[in-house]
Amino acid sequence: MSTLEQASASPMPDGITDPNFRPMPGRVGNLTVPQQHALQTLKNQLHDEGHFVEERMDDPMLLRPTVHVRLVVQGVCTDPVCRYLRARKFDVPKAKAMLLAAEQWRRDMKVDDIVQSFVFTEKEQVDQYYPQYYHKMDKDGRPVYIERLGKLNVPALYGITTKERLLQRLILEYERFLTDRLPACSAAVGHPVETVCTILDLKGVSLSSFYQVRDYVNEASKIGQDRYPECMGKFYIINAPWGFSAVWSLIKPWLDEVTVSKIEILGSSYQQKLLQDIRAEDLPADLGGKCRCAGGCSLSDAGPWNPNEKTGNGVA
Repeated sequence: MSTLEQASASPMPDGITDPNFRPMPGRVGNLTVPQQHALQTLKNQLHDEGHFVEERMDDPMLLRPTVHVRLVVQGVCTDPVCRYLRARKFDVPKAKAMLLAAEQWRRDMKVDDIVQSFVFTEKEQVDQYYPQYYHKMDKDGRPVYIERLGKLNVPALYGITTKERLLQRLILEYERFLTDRLPACSAAVGHPVETVCTILDLKGVSLSSFYQVRDYVNEASKIGQDRYPECMGKFYIINAPWGFSAVWSLIKPWLDEVTVSKIEILGSSYQQKLLQDIRAEDLPADLGGKCRCAGGCSLSDAGPWNPNEKTGNGVA
């Protein structure tokens, strides 16, 4: 019996086809006895108190709606409630408070309405001044999220959209990340994928522009940490300019210690590091890869979650 099997008090997730997959500690398939007990205790309390929402708090084996057709994405199972426990070091009362606060936030923000009816019609225009997009996967199967903060033009951006609509778009993308992107990536690689690989490009960033959009960045950071915990896998800040320490000193207090520990700050010689984790054919050419999606990578939504992208790999 392996060390993993001895340590784990929970069965492996269903649907795994990757024979080399081993869950990280604190995840389904690698929970200690106290962690498994904490998970069951929290789920029992949520059930008993009428707070358990099956479609968000149970295994994500769901029918996934797409634009044109309805497909079954045979994703492998994980446990969403476990995210909150990991975020609070398996302290049940703290995890429960965090989860219930997130549920209240969902009601206040009308998240279900956003998912059902929000359309970011200004996407192509906003892409010119603040590119934010998912693009294919890293070598571990994580969806890659890219943000080009250096291209930010605040006056032009807010001439097209508003902070409120940007936040609604952010929420919609988080929801799609959980319900569409992660299950599709999990199915593609044969094991659970629970986190994202983020690339934040600061090439040409202006400190004055950042100050103008700092309220949005602050709110966006809080949404990610407090409402969608334990989603960050890897985080690369590239093209960090001279004087970045001033911007970092503003951003860092918004982030918890776990988040900060996952961030790697790179200068202009970042390509080799990114290519260690992302195949060249999956990395946009303007970031040192070989992918040149028709119409631009930032608008392609290329990846296994997209029915128009057969594999999520290769040059589109």
